Amino acid sequence: MAQHEKLVIIGSGPAGYTAALYAARANLSPLLFEGLQPGGQLTITSDVENYPGFPEGILGPELMEKMRGQAERFGTRFVLGDVTRVDFSTRPFKIWQDDQLYLAEAVIVATGASAKWLGIPSEKKFQGKGVSACATCDGFFFKGVEVAVVGGGDTAVEEATFLTKYATKVILIHRRDALRASKIMADRARNNPKIAFEWNAVVDEVLGDDKGVTGVRLRSTHDNATRELAVKGLFMGIGHEPNTALFKGQLAMNAVGYLQIDAPSTHTSVPGVFAAGDVADPTYRQAVSAAGTGCMAAIDAVRWMGAHTTETWD
Repeated sequence: MAQHEKLVIIGSGPAGYTAALYAARANLSPLLFEGLQPGGQLTITSDVENYPGFPEGILGPELMEKMRGQAERFGTRFVLGDVTRVDFSTRPFKIWQDDQLYLAEAVIVATGASAKWLGIPSEKKFQGKGVSACATCDGFFFKGVEVAVVGGGDTAVEEATFLTKYATKVILIHRRDALRASKIMADRARNNPKIAFEWNAVVDEVLGDDKGVTGVRLRSTHDNATRELAVKGLFMGIGHEPNTALFKGQLAMNAVGYLQIDAPSTHTSVPGVFAAGDVADPTYRQAVSAAGTGCMAAIDAVRWMGAHTTETWD
């Protein structure tokens, strides 16, 4: 039997939870699919010091727990696990979790984006203890030390340039002998006295102790020779990947998979489906901006449903 819902939110994190809060306060009793990692990327972030309202900072998982609790207080219902299939071709929209079918008058997509990682065990071991994928989030914690950034594109150069505000030296590690970044970004990196380069090298292992990262072991892409580099932090600058595979063929996306929205609204290419947070934001990718678009998506959904309700709901 299909379960009928007014509004379904796919994805948790700041965008999904904020959308749920606003929708719940509008008496829509939203159903939110949390995914297998409720809270999204912030659940692997230790200290969050740039979210307004927490002058002493707050742990990422704690912030997500508070957001979830606030949404629940006003009537949001939660389903743990991933949505496995959707059909947005007709209304009510169809959403499946395995064999269970849900029907929804409107949908908010807030599935986020995932940082690309190297895929080595030591990297995961030191996440939150010196290994990060967000310089804007964590750069403050690396005042007065040397750090490294992996990558050679615009993302890596942006991360490295930002980190020079705090670190004494930033070393860009790139598997090739030249940056892939745009000329203006590459020139900016080369002209920054705090940025150095390790060419033709990849990170073989992250080194550290109980206190955190102490260095990395590099491997030459030319002859496989290895050597150690002493740094206190390692940042991923190899890009992000929007979590949109579920919506291919259903919603319009840009060349790299981010959902396209009719800015300044959160309307996607399908009327009645809205997008919030990093899934439609390749530029900012911050918790506070994700929360802001979650608010926008909920308001857009409420207004749209008011004008396009197809049946009477209990």
